[in-house]
Amino acid sequence: MRAAGIVAVAGVGLTACGSDADQAVGDAVSDAASSAAGAVKDLAKKADIPVGGGKVFDSAKVVITQPTEGDYKAFSAVCTHQGCTVSGVEGGTINCACHGSTFDIATGEVKGGPATKALPEKKVTVGADGISVT
Repeated sequence: MRAAGIVAVAGVGLTACGSDADQAVGDAVSDAASSAAGAVKDLAKKADIPVGGGKVFDSAKVVITQPTEGDYKAFSAVCTHQGCTVSGVEGGTINCACHGSTFDIATGEVKGGPATKALPEKKVTVGADGISVT
């Protein structure tokens, strides 16, 4: 009886780690993050976003980057792996401190796992000095 319980618990642990269920949870988190945040007018000033870098806006669950001068991008700040908010932008990548996933600052594509899906892109509108995201 005791051995059967151990096997069942071990089986659950193995099933949960890296399974299709994890991917489904990641997909649901990504989809929810994509649609949850509405328009955020003048979220940042252009001077706040360094060329080749970016900034995470935790309260809006958005990360804004500037891969090349004058080219602003925005992505969901919710990691597609397990729903953590990404921690920062450094070295040309958007970084998640929870499990080490990294994403390209220009495309949101995965550069390093465990995430397997890109960060959903947001629409960026650049005004005279403010950056708005929808």
